[in-house]
Amino acid sequence: MENSDKPTLPFQSKAEWPFYWITRVSARYTFEMDRLLKQQGLDVSRWRVLSSLREHGNLSVSEIAEFCILKLNTTTKIVQRMAAEGLVKTRVSPSDARVTEVSLTEAGAEAGLKAAKTASRVFERTFTDISEDDLRRVNQVLEEIFERLA
Repeated sequence: MENSDKPTLPFQSKAEWPFYWITRVSARYTFEMDRLLKQQGLDVSRWRVLSSLREHGNLSVSEIAEFCILKLNTTTKIVQRMAAEGLVKTRVSPSDARVTEVSLTEAGAEAGLKAAKTASRVFERTFTDISEDDLRRVNQVLEEIFERLA
């Protein structure tokens, strides 16, 4: 007898489902980075903001939200906490009073550099035996997946 109530899955097992592995990798990376960054008084959200500012310079809160894949209200709260901690400074944009611009303070630049060194150690440990070509291909495939989900 056929059970028509059984859901149809795209794969026979979860290990064949790419989103299973994407989610597991992301969760494990976040857990490990949170564990290491906690020793520096940071967390992954703050690390992502610091990293974005280190790479791009001054950014609006909305640009930070976009780069960090965070909701705007969440990003606003993170930036406010980071400003209170002296990691970033904010100002109203001279060209648009509705926009808040964010930049690193000296303490934020130092914290970002220290966090980047931590991230580099995690990267080296994780990708030590993976060729540059394979890493480029992984990044390319993940970017394609990301764009298709938009």
